Amino acid sequence: MDKNRQHTSRTEVVRGSLITLRRKCGKPNCRCATGEPHETPALSYSVKGTTGILTLRQEDVPAVKAALARYRKNQQALDQQALAGITALRKRLVAAKARTRGRR
Repeated sequence: MDKNRQHTSRTEVVRGSLITLRRKCGKPNCRCATGEPHETPALSYSVKGTTGILTLRQEDVPAVKAALARYRKNQQALDQQALAGITALRKRLVAAKARTRGRR
């Protein structure tokens, strides 16, 4: 793996789900014709209500898992910040309302 790819894989954030695609190739003598289908790792994601699927190489799976984990961690942090913002806004509104009542 070159240095640019390593750097990107450590910093990228990916939203979606890691899935396994299972399918038969159609060859009559293949093991999938009578047994287990072929399995391929893939990333399922949604953009503007449309689902997309990116098939992955097996060696890409650890980097994608790490990027998904970074997304979840960042999303949780953002949710906590948003909740703190709502709490602060609520306190300011209650204080402003109390000041308004005190002026009457």
